[in-house]
This record gives sequence, structure tokens and C-alpha cells, in this order.
Amino acid sequence: MQDWLTQSAGDLGRGIAAGDIDPVTLTQTYLDAIDAHPLRDRIFARVTRDRALSEAHAARERAEAGRRLSPLDGVPISWKDLFDSAGTATESGSALLKDRVPTADCDVLRNATAMGTICLGKTHMSELAFSGLGYNPVTATPPCVNDKSAVPGGSSSGAGASVAFGLSAIGIGSDTGGSVRIPAAWNDLVGLKTTSGRVSLSGVVPLCLEFDTVGPLCRTVEDAALMLAALEAGPAADLRGASLAGRRLGLLQTVALDDVRDAPRAAYDDAVNRLSRAGAEVEPVSVPELTDAMALSGVLYTAEAYGLWRDVIEANPDLMYDQIRDRFRAGANFSGPDYVAAWAKLREARAAWHARTAGYDAILCPTAPILPPNLDRLLSDSEYYVTENLLSLRNTRIGNLMGLCALTLPTARPSCGISLMGAPNGEEALLRLGAAAEAALA
Repeated sequence: MQDWLTQSAGDLGRGIAAGDIDPVTLTQTYLDAIDAHPLRDRIFARVTRDRALSEAHAARERAEAGRRLSPLDGVPISWKDLFDSAGTATESGSALLKDRVPTADCDVLRNATAMGTICLGKTHMSELAFSGLGYNPVTATPPCVNDKSAVPGGSSSGAGASVAFGLSAIGIGSDTGGSVRIPAAWNDLVGLKTTSGRVSLSGVVPLCLEFDTVGPLCRTVEDAALMLAALEAGPAADLRGASLAGRRLGLLQTVALDDVRDAPRAAYDDAVNRLSRAGAEVEPVSVPELTDAMALSGVLYTAEAYGLWRDVIEANPDLMYDQIRDRFRAGANFSGPDYVAAWAKLREARAAWHARTAGYDAILCPTAPILPPNLDRLLSDSEYYVTENLLSLRNTRIGNLMGLCALTLPTARPSCGISLMGAPNGEEALLRLGAAAEAALA
């Protein structure tokens, strides 16, 4: 049973379908592992034991009757603490929302439950989802699987840790500027950022509605495809026969390679070589318009985030971690015309991106230009905190600003991921490409 904790969600689902795995025993195994783990309270904000076991018993009955709802029916997963769950506190990692208990599940949790997945509970996260580091002094800071003295990446920090430490088969996170992909990369997982507007945000505590997306952190590309289908209550992408032969991959030269540190750069170069040896055609691609687009992040993100949260924050500002509070307040520096003008410029940059990247199956870059920063230094060095936080999300933010879907894959080097960015609403094609890339990188 212990090896269930490291198996892919797809394999667990096949074991249930074959009658080799009992969903109740599987769920109890995960619950026992959570209870016994010394870092449990740094990973899970709340464990929904009664719900999980109730859902597992229903999954057992369906499996015995041959009426499974999906390939993930009976598989236990975790949910970031910004997805509303009926009767269970959803606080978005902030004392501002302490004891906030929704009366209904959010759309994606309802969909996933209807597809048979088991809700293990809610995982810790960066406060109000506004940090790429995963450090949260208000609630808890989850560990990084490769370096317990480092942060795990955020804001879906606990989601990544729950999978990396074998406490859930899949973690569901959100990604506004990289918050699925950074914790996935730093914890050697697969992370899928979906296209803005594709997956429902109803019942999800917002940060920036124009950029917020929902996506899974998991062990395999297949798991990402299966979980996306569960979130949407639809069919999964067909990954059979995926190949890199003849696929065109653009190696992004603009912005993404600036200041990349030695370990992530070496991992990226090695990964690109392996993809090339597996049959992919790789060539450099530049998008000069991206440079100016990246400079729009300040107004686009902070103005919307502060607009959504200003009244709540200013009613009790001392409840917030000062670095996160100050980042929200930066939105007050921009006017309505500033925000409108920034969006107009961003739409022009997106048009230029699509023109320059047309014909490529994906655009590649290192997922993060840095390794997970040291937590003690983040606490003692405010300048280090600011620079590392901004660098952590620098590359992933490209996908959000350009309105893309994106996938990060492990490179076999600790805490180093490679990012594949695909066309908007091109998740199925990107997942097929990702499956082929995953095999080449294994």
C-alpha cells in the first residue's frame, strides 16, 4: 500500500478499475500518511476526513458495480485553500478571511467530485495568492521537497508539497503569474497552466480575474490531462502515439534567458538537447515586443488586485504580511486610464507574439530562472525577498501576459523545470506534445 503514495493518479485509477485497489483503503492510506507526516500542518490547512471517506465509500460501490464515473474515480486529491468547499473554511491563506466558511463547493470542485475524485482537504498557500515564493508567515510555509531550508514556490505551495511528499495524488492550484508552474518546477512535478477563461473561476477566491486560472500539479502529463478533464467534467486529451518527430519548438530568446542562474540554465540546455535528439526541430525565436509587455505587469496586476481587495485590506491592514500588503497597495499608484492604456498595449503585444510564434508547436524556456530561495535569508534580507520574488515569476508570467496555456515538466535535475507554452485553448495539443517530451526527458 505504501507505494500507492508515489504512484501516478492514472495508475491508481487503473488499479481501482482492475479491482486491485479499494478506494476506501486507498483514501485511508493517504489520510494515515497525512496524519503521520511531521510536516503535515505546514502542508494542509484543513483535512476533510469525513468527506473523503464518504466519497471513497461511494467510489467503492461504483467500482464494484462497474459504474465508475471517470479514470480518476476513487483517486484522492488536495485543493488549494482558495477553492470554496461547502462547510469547510476557505481562507486563501489570509487572516483577512479567517473562519470564512462557504455554503457551496466551487464549480471545479463540484465537477471533480461528480467525476469521482476524493477531496482530502485544503492546502496552505501564499497570502491571497500574491507571491511566487510560497512564504506565508500568517498561516504556514510549506517545505520544498528538495531543500527543507528553502521555500517551495507559490502561491500553490501546499498543493505542490502535498504531491511531492506523497500526501495526495494530485494537487489543484491556481496560476495568475506562475503559481502552478513554480511550485511544480521546484518540487519536480508536472504543472499545467490553463488558458484564462477556459476553466470556471466561480467560487474561487480571486486575485486578478483577468489572469487567474485553475490547474493541476501532478506526477505525470497523463495525470494533468485526466485532471483537466475532471475539472471541466469532460473528456480527457488523447495522448496515445504522441511523438516529437517533426515537431517545431521555438527557444525563446527575449527576456526568458536573462539572468538565468547556472543550475536552471544547465538543466534547460540539457533538456533541449534531449528533445532535439528525440526528433524535435528546435530553433531560437525572438519576440522584441515582449520586453515592453513585461513592464506592464505592475499596473495590470496590482491595479486589479488592489481594486478587488482594497476595502477588505484597508479595514484591517495589520492582519497582513507587510510585503504582500505593500504589493497590493502598489495598485493605488495607477489610474483608470493607466490600466486601460496598459491593456491596449498588451493586446498589441499579444498580436505580435502570435505572429512571431506561428508555426511552432510550443515555445520553450526555463520555468524559473532561479532555484528555491533560502527561507532564513528571505526573512532577514528585504531586498533579497523582493528580487527573488520577482525573478521567481518572471518567466512564467510570460504565459499569463500572452494569454497562453503552458506546461512545466521536470528535467531530472532537482528543482529545475522546462516550460512549454502553447496557443490559447490549445491544452489538448500541448498535453500531447508534453507526453512526448516527458518520455524524452525521463
